[in-house]
Amino acid sequence: MAWVIDTSAVVDLITGDPLFEPTSTACLQNHLHDGLVISPVTFVELGPWFSGDDAAAEAFLKSAHIGASEFWSPADTLLAHRLWHQFQQRRRQMQVAKRPVADVLIAAFAERFQGIITRNAADFRNILPTLRIIEP
Repeated sequence: MAWVIDTSAVVDLITGDPLFEPTSTACLQNHLHDGLVISPVTFVELGPWFSGDDAAAEAFLKSAHIGASEFWSPADTLLAHRLWHQFQQRRRQMQVAKRPVADVLIAAFAERFQGIITRNAADFRNILPTLRIIEP
């Protein structure tokens, strides 16, 4: 079963960031045999990095052996609905910092895979504590 790659790790590859790209690349190579995918939300978040050129984004992801064709499922929607509610309750009680809904959607998507590869592990632990997380 595949690993979901968070936007942060994909951006490391795109930018060639000297601090993060080597570790992200090594991590993704170590998990390539399981399969690597991104969520539809991550594909949307990558838009600015490719100037909105979806063909260029798809070509880049294909060259990196990262799948971008996994569909959002009804179960993903239901889980995201519950997670966003729980997260907002904790935020109102000042238990967690404000996070964009995109991370909740990505976490819900990743739940049906092996887990997520991200540099934002703490954020995802706050959203979905049971999610398997690998940090590059």
